[in-house]
Amino acid sequence: MSTTSPTTSHPSTPTRAQAHRSRRDPAAAAPGRDGGWRDRLGAYVALTKPRIIELLLVTTLPTMILAEGGLPDLWLVLKTLVGGTLAAASANVFNCYLDRDIDQVMNRTKRRPLATGQITPRAALVFATALGVVALLWFALLVNVPSAWLTFAAIAIYVVGYTMILKRRTPQNIVWGGIAGCMPVFIGWAAVTESLSWSALALFGVIFFWTPPHYWPLSVKFKKDYANAGVPMLPVVATDRRVAIEMVAHTVAMIACSLALVPLADMSWVYTVVAVGLGAWFLGLVVAMLRRAEHPERGKLGAMKVFHGSITYLTLLFIAVAVDVFLPF
Repeated sequence: MSTTSPTTSHPSTPTRAQAHRSRRDPAAAAPGRDGGWRDRLGAYVALTKPRIIELLLVTTLPTMILAEGGLPDLWLVLKTLVGGTLAAASANVFNCYLDRDIDQVMNRTKRRPLATGQITPRAALVFATALGVVALLWFALLVNVPSAWLTFAAIAIYVVGYTMILKRRTPQNIVWGGIAGCMPVFIGWAAVTESLSWSALALFGVIFFWTPPHYWPLSVKFKKDYANAGVPMLPVVATDRRVAIEMVAHTVAMIACSLALVPLADMSWVYTVVAVGLGAWFLGLVVAMLRRAEHPERGKLGAMKVFHGSITYLTLLFIAVAVDVFLPF
């Protein structure tokens, strides 16, 4: 028989008041979650969304190589990549801070440090601001002023344009908000040349049109999550067929931009073959998704196959951009 009084709460069981506070403030929902400085450091790193940063950096280095027409100064490359990492980390932490309410109700994001209360909103806001200030000063003082202004624009577009204005208001949120993900191309080009060019614009276009076919498949898989959070991603408010049709249109435009780089940057036949082959392969994945949407009896949409394929496409295309510069023909 238990000796605990009916009016005494068990130490591991939250009281009704504590549960109420946890619903209002995620920081109160996870007492004792801090397992030491390593866990806390890992939580801050998680706020920066390292996997997204990796993908952004994949596009920066090849762009710098193309802008230079060879291997740029290694110190410049290092400074640009470090600055880009700081800027992207700042934008991602701001995003986690602003979206902490919806992160709590989405299965995909409910374990993020702000959603669990491992990091407080105030601490995250200070962290995001510090990262952003350091990134801007880093570019302005160690790279050049144009790259600093472009970095400021990238952070502002993602934090204000996408997270604060577009994300919860329009199904086309990721289309226009995705401009922020294109900015590393401009930043990398400006870091080398202190200007922009039509070649940089073509690479910008590749990422701009690539973003919806990359992100919408993820939204298809987590459609219920976005619906529960009240976020009108296109797969939430439109049919699977409509989503797939728009993905096909964006993919065709993406391929066109990748081929426009051939005359603009005087790319060789090697890049051309790679761009055509990768474009045809990825378009095939998207068209297969469309066919399944038009014929549900064929099974699932294969959305995650398209999502992972999009990462492969972008990575290999930009590797081809970098390699093509060093070919002797």
